[in-house]
Amino acid sequence: MNIRSVRPEDLMNMQHCNLLCLPENYQMKYYFSHGLSWPQLSYIAEGENGKIVGYVLAKMEEDADDVPHGHITSLAVMRSHWHLGLAQKLMDQASRAMIENFNAKYVSLHVRKTSVRWERNWAGFSSAFWLI
Repeated sequence: MNIRSVRPEDLMNMQHCNLLCLPENYQMKYYFSHGLSWPQLSYIAEGENGKIVGYVLAKMEEDADDVPHGHITSLAVMRSHWHLGLAQKLMDQASRAMIENFNAKYVSLHVRKTSVRWERNWAGFSSAFWLI
């Protein structure tokens, strides 16, 4: 398993992973916007065959009145690769990049209340924040 920074040629395959994993889907322009604005914050997990099996799409929030903080826009891992800790590794990598590149103080993540797996981990919260 390899986790690496997203390259422009990965964006279409990230969207494909999103379509397979999540009920809410983004248009390609959303991936391009993140890739152009915060290229150092998004990561993919590649399987043994080099195909994308997970990704984190991340950004910095741009509220000038607030402390610098990041946001996990989308996180997905293919069902075939669950229980390997990939989601945590992807979030950790994005968080580290937020600190190193933008001096982020915390990261936010909005969680669907219908997500049973996340429900167990986040005890019903629709938003999670962690200090980094």
